[in-house]
Amino acid sequence: MNPTKSKSTRNNSSSLVVLALFLLQQSLPHNLFLVEATSTKVHIVFLGEKMHDDPVATKKSHYKMLSDFLGSKEAAKQSILYSYRHGFSGIAARLTDAEAKAIAKIPGVVKVIPDYIVKAHTTRSWDFLGVPHKYSPQSPLSNNLGQGTIIGVVDSGVWPESESFKDDGMPPIPKRWKGICEKGQQFNSTNCNKKIIGARWFVKGFVESHQLNKSGVKDYLSARDIGGHGTHTASTAAGNFVKNANYKGLAAGVARGGAPRAHLAIYKALWESGRGASSDILKAIDKAVDDGVDIISASLGSTVPLLPLDKDLTAYAALLATAKGVTFVAAVGNEGPVSQTASDAFPWTISVAATTIDRAFPTAITLGNNRTFWGQALSFEKTTNAFAQLISSQFILADNATSSKCLPGNLNSTLTKGKIVLCSSLSSDIKVMNVVYASEAVRIAGGVGVILAQPYSDLNSECRIPCVEVDYTTAAKVFNYVVTASSPTAKLSYPKTVTGILPSPKVATFSSRGPNSLIPEPDIAAPGVDILAAVPGGKYEFMSGTSMACPHVSGIVALIKSVHKDWSPSAIKSALITTGSQVGTDGSYIYAEGPNRKLADPFDMGGGLVNPEKALDPGLIYNVTIEDYYQFLVSIGFVDASISVLTDMSINNSNRKGFSALDLNLPSITVPNLRNGEKVIVTRTVTNIGDVNSVYKAVIEAPPGIKITIEPQSLGFNSTIKSLSFKVSFFSNQKLHGYYKFGSLTWSDGKHLVRSPIAVRVIAFKSFSDE
Repeated sequence: MNPTKSKSTRNNSSSLVVLALFLLQQSLPHNLFLVEATSTKVHIVFLGEKMHDDPVATKKSHYKMLSDFLGSKEAAKQSILYSYRHGFSGIAARLTDAEAKAIAKIPGVVKVIPDYIVKAHTTRSWDFLGVPHKYSPQSPLSNNLGQGTIIGVVDSGVWPESESFKDDGMPPIPKRWKGICEKGQQFNSTNCNKKIIGARWFVKGFVESHQLNKSGVKDYLSARDIGGHGTHTASTAAGNFVKNANYKGLAAGVARGGAPRAHLAIYKALWESGRGASSDILKAIDKAVDDGVDIISASLGSTVPLLPLDKDLTAYAALLATAKGVTFVAAVGNEGPVSQTASDAFPWTISVAATTIDRAFPTAITLGNNRTFWGQALSFEKTTNAFAQLISSQFILADNATSSKCLPGNLNSTLTKGKIVLCSSLSSDIKVMNVVYASEAVRIAGGVGVILAQPYSDLNSECRIPCVEVDYTTAAKVFNYVVTASSPTAKLSYPKTVTGILPSPKVATFSSRGPNSLIPEPDIAAPGVDILAAVPGGKYEFMSGTSMACPHVSGIVALIKSVHKDWSPSAIKSALITTGSQVGTDGSYIYAEGPNRKLADPFDMGGGLVNPEKALDPGLIYNVTIEDYYQFLVSIGFVDASISVLTDMSINNSNRKGFSALDLNLPSITVPNLRNGEKVIVTRTVTNIGDVNSVYKAVIEAPPGIKITIEPQSLGFNSTIKSLSFKVSFFSNQKLHGYYKFGSLTWSDGKHLVRSPIAVRVIAFKSFSDE
């Protein structure tokens, strides 16, 4: 039987598509229902190298190929959602599983991947990073403020009326810009200006598998943002100056993005609950590259379990962008502190971890005995600033309570009413019982406030009743008062804003961790906890996540690009990683938060906390060409066709001979399988972009138990010698199967410190995970 769809099924699918189009034309997006063809789902079909430089001709070839396969032009028209024709050649189409298998066998089809859903992963943070908000002759960062660069934000859209997106002081739109301001619900060309220079939206893939507006939050079928995630990230990256931005009096100051003179291009591909279809995101990136962006900021990615590289569409999209000279910045994910959870961990992206900054919001807990303790909180919706009875949760449990935790249904309403409740959670509860959940359980039971004891927390949240987070030590003192006082009472005061908190920063608990098998991920860390930025309605609110860290780096990339216009994406990545800071504002080493607080290593923060000023002048860079990435892919098992699909280039077979994946010229080194008694040699090449006549000497910090040698140990550059290679040898006599150990290689000319993080694992036997 022919694997193509039967005529009756096709007609049924056609009717549903027509119905959906009718609803769209009637401007009823808030009532848009799920359009589901039970026998089809969206697949992305990669068609290899482009046969035409003309996008129109490429699109026609896509329709012809699918028409021949499905048997008619009408069937092809009904099937195709997107034609990808700028960075690479491919389509997103509705296909049955049988059709997908059959089309994969057609000559010229390289790969067929089912569509899937990805998720979304300020006033003080830029001061903390040392980025000035006005011209300073001492800081080269203030010279351009990102002028002339275009940041493409792939996210949930934008609220264009926010003060952060006014175009006062903005330079003209670059002549190379080819994008548009796409019309849609409550969004038209008047919503674009010299700050937001373009906007598009992509929803076809999402509505194939999900019902839009099912949650009751009515999203806009346009580039307009409803949830705030996209507005927040866009304003963090390149928002204009806004005086006295604050959240209910907290964190007041001048809000601005990292590159306030950079232009923004908005690509809405995330919808309800921050979810989006990979087919939509792929189309957004394809369009962004063609429109002329310099940087793509993508605070999104797949969730655990992570997809393999050959099935991760973000990997394909990021490489096609890199091949066109676009720097791709991505959030590493919020699955920490568990290891091996870092998403978007590709050698051609800049993956970003999240840290705290030196700002806190202390809240006074005043007990009836006049003792005062301090916790952390954000704004309360309401507070009487009066004393109320204080009780611990285990004394007010409902008869059917399953535990002593403050969870819905666990508390006796009669005993809880009018009281402030002391609650607690264990480290294992941290993702299922945070202060918001606890406060809601208490509020529903009639309580008026919550004090939540947690082993660790770097996520402040707003509650509908006063809520304060404390550590176990403080909680023990409060509990002692509860059980010893005859009538314990307490008062929760409104939080304050305090800066200069030490030690800072710390890697956030939620920030996803490495390792990747060959690449130390994440690449770099940036502020991502309690970041104040714009949201819909003209307001400013706090958000936390690696989604907030990502646009910090995107803004910094724009600053670098505006100064060094000829730098490649790999040069920018190298500059960020090799100049990252290992120490905090107090000079002590940066720690990583979690159940077991520890010194941060490359799998927590990559090269360290991003240092914008040093990244402008790194001294040396590790440059990587597109051909190098291809050789890397071949070395780990990809075949020609799977690689050439990504761009219109191919690999010369002679160049691959002897290439090892470990030799990809990254500014970091991972040796995952150093066998006992054997030597591993890794090659790197650096290019001098500092003083023409300079000599760099190697400084090694070897991981414990590992012997490292460098050949040569010094590198001399002049007007004719601009790039030099060196070899790094690793050896160990350890006989135990070990964990990763960390060190570094730093090249120094007395002015620059070019630091590469090193991760090495010694193995005594081959494990299943090594396959």
